[in-house]
Amino acid sequence: MKTYTLLFLFFSFIIAFGAEKKTETTIEEVTVYLEGAQIKRTASVNLTSGTNEITLSDLSPNIDENSIQISGLKNTSILAINFAINYLEKKKDSEELASFKKQLKSILQQKNNFNNNVSGLQQEQKLLNNNQRIGSDATPISLEKIKEISAYYRERSTAIENEIYTLTQKVNDLNNQIQDLKNEINKLEDHTKEERGEIKLKLDSPIASNLILEIRYNVTNAGWFPLYDIKSNSTESPLNITYKANVYQQTGTDWKNANIILSTGDPNTNNLKPDLNPKYLNFTYRGYRKGYTINKYSYKYNPTIRRVSGIITDEQGMPLPGANVVEKGTTNGIQTGFDGRYSINIQGGRELFFSYLGFNNKTIPIHSSFIDVKLDESLESLDEVVVTSKLRGKIRGLSSTERKEEKKEYNQIVETKESGITSTRFKIKKKYTINSNADITVIAIDKFDMKADYQYYTAPELNENVFLTAKLGNWEQFNLLAGEANIYFEGSFAGKTNIDPLATTDSLTISLGVDPNIVVKREQLDNFKSRSFTGSNKIINRGYKISIKNNKQSKIFITLEDRMPISQNKEIKLDNINSGNAKYDIKTGIITWKLDISSNQKVEKQFSYQVKYPKSKQINL
Repeated sequence: MKTYTLLFLFFSFIIAFGAEKKTETTIEEVTVYLEGAQIKRTASVNLTSGTNEITLSDLSPNIDENSIQISGLKNTSILAINFAINYLEKKKDSEELASFKKQLKSILQQKNNFNNNVSGLQQEQKLLNNNQRIGSDATPISLEKIKEISAYYRERSTAIENEIYTLTQKVNDLNNQIQDLKNEINKLEDHTKEERGEIKLKLDSPIASNLILEIRYNVTNAGWFPLYDIKSNSTESPLNITYKANVYQQTGTDWKNANIILSTGDPNTNNLKPDLNPKYLNFTYRGYRKGYTINKYSYKYNPTIRRVSGIITDEQGMPLPGANVVEKGTTNGIQTGFDGRYSINIQGGRELFFSYLGFNNKTIPIHSSFIDVKLDESLESLDEVVVTSKLRGKIRGLSSTERKEEKKEYNQIVETKESGITSTRFKIKKKYTINSNADITVIAIDKFDMKADYQYYTAPELNENVFLTAKLGNWEQFNLLAGEANIYFEGSFAGKTNIDPLATTDSLTISLGVDPNIVVKREQLDNFKSRSFTGSNKIINRGYKISIKNNKQSKIFITLEDRMPISQNKEIKLDNINSGNAKYDIKTGIITWKLDISSNQKVEKQFSYQVKYPKSKQINL
């Protein structure tokens, strides 16, 4: 009787447990944001009348539970939605990864066999070395026997050494193969595969029915960033721009044969409207903290960047030597040199933190191989800290009424382009399989020609190189994002530059690199190196000569800029200003020449000024 009772309880448990149905789902569509992605899955479920418990298993462990949406319910009601991690369920390796692991296992077995053979040969060699005595004192041995034994020892020792050498070479070759396979496995392996997510649904159905459910949710550890190829054959031809999206994902789940939509939106952006309150003046105290501010950057993290270089300057463009550059989340950091330049290897962080004594700090996402930073001087005492807080918010995407969809075909790659109030969506025609690993999938969004106004530019006080620039008009129509660009000029790779479309100007200026055929030199005039005293004041005269030589075979149009100092104190006076024939902006101190220089022609420009200030003080001239 007791046995029947136990069996009854066991089967009752099985029946109760079986009420929770595990349902397979298929990824139909992925909307990739600049940071994060929205997954759309479908599932076919058979419901009985009453309460049904359904488990959607083998999902990403990086799901934002608040973003889960279920549709296709008809008359069925949702009683509960729960997201959890199933630590007992493991993700299956992809076919490519499984193949690499199988190869690695086979090679490791071969290596082990070779090592065992080497060990056996070494033991045999040791045995021969320990038994080299021939005969004994009581039993003499013939000369012929000695020759025979000696030949055996020699031949066997030589054979052992040769075999050990051959096996050692094979082991070295296998070690190289093992390292190559491990590198490929590390690239393809998803480090979150040990955790699998699952969504549990409790549904109340009035009747037995079959439903096709649509499940949407947001995941982290995914996104895309723009990359541009900019090509020009000459300064007479338009710029050819290829707009690419580099998609990455390490969500723990492969996106197999899915429709891809690229969105310029970002669900992680702070969506809380700030409230601006009155600002009241009062005396401060030591340790006073300013209010929180939000730094606005359109730059998004680029996981392919391995090294970042740049220059840190103050508001006037002067380099800041000894400024700190730290990779956030790591102990990796450096200081700028005397010229304000830095170069730092990236060790897996997502942001760089810039700081300098007496200046406000800045934190910028690692988005480019070249990041120049301008730090603002702190107007408060050095004891006061400006705290930058990055608030997080969540959005659920734009509703259909907020989007204006262009129904016509956009181009050969993009099916439609939807322009919303706050973002743009590119629906890609071709389906993609994007595995969860360290690889980058490149999708070309657009390709177009833009008419450009080519000009040369130089500011020799900061950099005596001459830069070729292209000024683009009407660039807003292409929905460009801030990102890195590869420059190809006259058929050759000319380097990299950054595109920053956040400028409020009507045109977008792109730097196409340095032209070594135009030589610029800036030097101080000898007759303006004087210092004198009049009463309680010190007088300093400054004068500079700038020479530009055009070694190109054609005429060039170049903008030359320099600057006069600006006084921010009534005790510091600027006199005897001579800007030559340059355009002088009295507010900024910038002086500008627009020059046409013929081939092999040399042009010289000069400017000078005088500074008068109390001799008991020092200035940052």
